[in-house]
Amino acid sequence: MKKAKATGKVVREIMVAAKLGGADPDSNARLAAAVEKARKESVSRDVIERAIKKGSGQGEEKLVMEHIVFEGYAPHKVPIIVEVLTDNTNRTAPEIRVLFRAGQLGSAGSNKFLFDAVGLVEAHHPEAGTDLEAAAIEAGANEVEPLTQDQNDDIPEGAAGARFIADRTALHAVSKWLSQHGWAVVTSEPGYVPKIYPQLTDEQRAVVGEFLQALEDHDDVHRIWAALK
Repeated sequence: MKKAKATGKVVREIMVAAKLGGADPDSNARLAAAVEKARKESVSRDVIERAIKKGSGQGEEKLVMEHIVFEGYAPHKVPIIVEVLTDNTNRTAPEIRVLFRAGQLGSAGSNKFLFDAVGLVEAHHPEAGTDLEAAAIEAGANEVEPLTQDQNDDIPEGAAGARFIADRTALHAVSKWLSQHGWAVVTSEPGYVPKIYPQLTDEQRAVVGEFLQALEDHDDVHRIWAALK
């Protein structure tokens, strides 16, 4: 069931990426990354092609999907931003609010000022000793962080994994440079980086984790950005 949900979310990401950036992966880094992830999930070529066509408005089917952003707090005042993709706002919005209330200490509330809106590219290079800082400078990213397999399942064991943080307008350029210089891009999308991280005990972290998992399990939740390391 978990695999089916994961597959459904990656197919939805393909549709949204195609809708926002066009049907050509060569000129749409977000779509290219989503298609590659779908292939790794063993999603069939036909399903991928239908998702691209639906998202880009080709053929009879067109994507009717709203993007909603919920701001709020997980238990212990951890700021979170939840991105939702839904074809029925009247159904989804109340369900997300119920999940916030069910999280006991969780609550809705404006908090975007606690995050930086950025472009995020996660990628890996086969050479473990690759200079991440040099790659970030050449690609046009503002910052880079090492990324391990524990943090992203798509990073192979022994590879050099990295998370490149760039201006949103530079997202495609950064992804393209990395792809052309031996990097395999696994994620390319606009996102949010927390400005502060609340200090938590292990017990508090576990409570926050359970709350975030309940949100993640909702079919329409696309991304959760949390001030949690």
